[in-house]
Amino acid sequence: MGILNITPDSFSDGGLHFHTDAALSKGLQMMEEGADLIDVGGESTRPGASPVPIEEEIRRTIPVVEQLSKRGIPVSIDTMKPDVASAALESGAKVVNDVSGLRNPRMIELIEEKRPTVCVMHMQGEPRTMQENPSYVDVVAEVKEYLLGIASRLTLPKEQIWLDPGIGFGKTVQQNLALLQSLDSLVETGYPVLIGVSRKGFIGKTLGDESPDDRLEGTLATQAWAQIKGAKILRAHDVKAAARAIKMIAAIQSST
Repeated sequence: MGILNITPDSFSDGGLHFHTDAALSKGLQMMEEGADLIDVGGESTRPGASPVPIEEEIRRTIPVVEQLSKRGIPVSIDTMKPDVASAALESGAKVVNDVSGLRNPRMIELIEEKRPTVCVMHMQGEPRTMQENPSYVDVVAEVKEYLLGIASRLTLPKEQIWLDPGIGFGKTVQQNLALLQSLDSLVETGYPVLIGVSRKGFIGKTLGDESPDDRLEGTLATQAWAQIKGAKILRAHDVKAAARAIKMIAAIQSST
């Protein structure tokens, strides 16, 4: 899953693809580099980010969703807002990626009505506050319980419900590492698991506070770990590198 942020303030690539032509060009490039689908988002969810009005999020994302979809490119819409998700589905999107974990009942109603594939993510708190003091008794058990609870409310086929433990969303470095260490406990539920670790802060802190641009090696290592553990979808900024790593690991796995 190639990440396409149409925002001025995303933590890694904010502003690079803010205009429709630049975003479209980047989306096409990522498909050439090996992406299977493009995740279009118009609101930054980095720690401390402020909400974007519905109309502005639609203005940013829908032209890109339309243009990519017209070219036959699978698109997911990265949004917490039912109105944005609805507009994106009408414009050709096939997946709704909701980082709030379907907290809004209207989002569940939309998913049940339109029946797209949906990614349910776990997030403690909200983007503006999620990293202030994340606290769990048992982060692995609590994240799994939440995701399965939401998944059980949906009548979609199991393969259309992706579970995302929300690495970096209301978790400390150690909590992120614990979720990755125990990823097989989520994989064994039988739902496809999506992992988004690309260039995230816990990688920089683990390796010595590197900036987002210096986190490629840590990202690839973490994505490889997730793939070996059974994750089915990897959300990536560096699509070419990620796709090549995925292909190499798959070749090794298939040779045994």
